[in-house]
Amino acid sequence: MDIRTIATGAYAKEGLATLQEIPEPPEMLWLRGSLPAPGIKKLAVVGSRALTPYGQAACDLLIEGLSGYPISIVSGLALGADSCAHRAALRAGLHTIAIPGSGLDNRVLSPQTNLGLAKEILAAGGALLSEHEPNVTARPQYFPSRNRIVVGMSDAVLVIEAGERSGTLISARLAGEYGRDLMCVPHRITDRNAAGSHQFIRLGAELVTCAEDILQTLGIPLTKDS
Repeated sequence: MDIRTIATGAYAKEGLATLQEIPEPPEMLWLRGSLPAPGIKKLAVVGSRALTPYGQAACDLLIEGLSGYPISIVSGLALGADSCAHRAALRAGLHTIAIPGSGLDNRVLSPQTNLGLAKEILAAGGALLSEHEPNVTARPQYFPSRNRIVVGMSDAVLVIEAGERSGTLISARLAGEYGRDLMCVPHRITDRNAAGSHQFIRLGAELVTCAEDILQTLGIPLTKDS
């Protein structure tokens, strides 16, 4: 198992300079795999663990549309939207970074049901990243803390689904606090997973209906036929 450490002073060299701008930046990071090359935009994708079929279809469609563009998909390796985002990135040939709420040793990686996915990410040239030492097991308080890294290292945040009390709302609020562009996928007004996304759209988040919306927000010129 090849795990190396990245000290705060080396964040800029590793393309993680934006982490130094957030409150309470991680003092140390542990890395397995490879971070994206310089100039690659980082898009955080967050959403419900209980992803609906609509949410999964939206996630797949949007990330598939980013294929061929200089983008790395950042998410938390959790079930639901995180897993969907990582798998869609792999199918699209995009770099992806998983940030679990645990250490990176295979024996403690959280959730264990996504250990196979984590191995696929590494085999495809992606990365696993954590502020916890390799053998640290996941704890409930680590997940909100992990969200600040997901958002802090990214150029923009895409919310796939978020209920009224969803933990995804933490990431959405952090996007505003950290000055990151926030994008949300709209839903049916009767869908219980619509409340969080629609709340942030009302507050000024960008409404996303296609990959071109994401590219525009990231400042990436469209080079393929829509």
